[in-house]
Parts: sequence; structure tokens; C-alpha cells
Amino acid sequence: MANSNLPRRIIKETQRLLSEPAPGISASPSEDNMRYFNVMILGPSQSPYEGGVFKLELFLPEEYPMAAPKSHAKKANVVQLGRICLDILKDKWSPTLQMRTVLLSIQALLSAPNPDDPLSENIAKHWKTNEVEAVETAKEWTRLYATGA
Repeated sequence: MANSNLPRRIIKETQRLLSEPAPGISASPSEDNMRYFNVMILGPSQSPYEGGVFKLELFLPEEYPMAAPKSHAKKANVVQLGRICLDILKDKWSPTLQMRTVLLSIQALLSAPNPDDPLSENIAKHWKTNEVEAVETAKEWTRLYATGA
């Protein structure tokens, strides 16, 4: 991981992600651009997303850590336009947060979806009015789009 143009912080965070991966999360930098990461997050057990493998991209802008990383889910048909609705990627970002924190927060979002801060109003409404059916839909979409089945 020799890239003398990278800030020391990014180098240290990347080394930690590679040497001490969080359970259920894999993140590796691109050889072409060490600010670009390919990420895989396993669906948490006992969640509607159990058994799924969720692939996303994480990009560290030039302004990082003063600006939040940019993220994009690779299955645009599952997550509207590939966006991820997470407060620390928007208005709650702090330079004290790290890439690892972002990835753990995305994983936690799979364990406990937040219909009060939705990306899709329709899905949030469905979750609030019929959670059992919404969970079944999430399980089905996970099976169809995140397991390779």
C-alpha cells in the first residue's frame, strides 16, 4: 500500500481495515485509486437481510476527513439509485469518525432499519403500517438480489 500522495490518516485507517477487519465486513482499496474501496457487508443474523452479501463502494474525497466518505450500493435495484440513507454520511458527519465507523454503521442499519429517516417514503410507510409484511419483502429481496440465488 505504497502511495505517498495519501494522507497518513488514510494509510493508517486502511491498514487497520485490512489487518483488523470488523466481523461481517470486508473492505479493500482499489489498486488504481487508494481512496476507492470495494466493500462487502454480510447481512446480520436474525435480520431480514441474513444470508445476503451487500456490495458497496466507498470513496474518500480529497477533503476527507473534513468531508464524509461517499458511498454507493452496487445493487441499484435494491437501494434506490444505490444511495445509502445514513445520518453520518450526511449532516451528522464529524472528522473524528473513521471509515470503520461508517462501515459498522451501515451494517447496523441492516440490523435495525430506521423508517423515520427513509430513503424511500413508500418503503418506510410500508414498514410502519405492516412491519411483518415489510420484513418478508426485505427477506425476499435479499434472496433475489443479494445472495446470488
